[in-house]
Amino acid sequence: MERMNETLDLKLNELSANTAEVTGSAGMVNTAEMAEMAESPTAAERSGTERSGTEQSGTGLDALVRGTDVPQGTVVMAATPIGNTADASARLIALLERADIVAAEDTRRLYALANRLGVHVNGRVVAYHDHNERDKSDGLLDQVETGATVLVVSDAGMPTINDPGLAIVRRAIERGLPVTCAPGPSAVLDALCLSGLPTDRFCYEGFLPRKHSERVQYLRTLRSERRTIVFYETLHRIDDSMADLLDVFGPNRKMALCRELTKDFEQIRRGTIAQIRQSVINEPPRGEMVLVVAGASEEEADAAAPASLSVEDLAVLSIDRAQEDNLRIKDAISQVVAEHPLADGSLANRKQVYNAVLAMKQ
Repeated sequence: MERMNETLDLKLNELSANTAEVTGSAGMVNTAEMAEMAESPTAAERSGTERSGTEQSGTGLDALVRGTDVPQGTVVMAATPIGNTADASARLIALLERADIVAAEDTRRLYALANRLGVHVNGRVVAYHDHNERDKSDGLLDQVETGATVLVVSDAGMPTINDPGLAIVRRAIERGLPVTCAPGPSAVLDALCLSGLPTDRFCYEGFLPRKHSERVQYLRTLRSERRTIVFYETLHRIDDSMADLLDVFGPNRKMALCRELTKDFEQIRRGTIAQIRQSVINEPPRGEMVLVVAGASEEEADAAAPASLSVEDLAVLSIDRAQEDNLRIKDAISQVVAEHPLADGSLANRKQVYNAVLAMKQ
């Protein structure tokens, strides 16, 4: 009986030990699981993390490029960086990668830009410049009619602004084909913004004429211009052009000379025409420049305005023109009136001039 009790106690002890071992093991597992659960995010936290990651990736340049719509059957005029490659937009990158045809002012510069951007130009590349744009426009537009995306880019800045592109825009409009812009860098607007001169009204006049006589005559037509005036000029002509600006507009008109825009050595020289002229002599600028000149004051505009001819003066000129060119008096009057606008830009009343002619002949 005692042996049976001993055996029973032994069995109970073994059972108790096994139970403790199992319980201890289970406790360790539960503790580890709890620690893991504490370290692991909840479903809600994981969902929030995933959304945050999605939002972050959605704001990167790659995501913007992937999300950019490239319109089919459309001509796209796209601006390229004027100096700083980082100014390239996600839209430009997407268009370079996915346009069916890229019409470039200089194909070598196009590939150089694509290389700096890390972009592979997958479409067909064609040279499209000042000397061939009229001939090539219709061929490119034929491809647009079949659904192709034709991207037009210049060496720097926006096509058509002193660069090729106007011919294809006009022909697209005439043919009723879609044309749009991918806007971007512009030397005109950058210089205007940085000049400190009024920006509410301005006119862009492109490059000044090359020849001295033509340049002076051209500038004289702008002496009464009230808007801020923007010109382009080159390194080789800046000295002569500044001399002509000083001669025509005088020394005190405000202006800015802007060079190397968006580049590391960007420089804006601000002052009077006389001051900028002297700076060009003392420290000749390099590179292509943008000149921003203040518009005429009210006094300058009035002084530069052409004197208006009276009705009687116009009548005398008309009689002389009719006799010299063997014209009918009415035709002569039409020519003379058109050639001599009034101070406000309007034209004299031809009937009044005709009546003055009749009075002189009586």
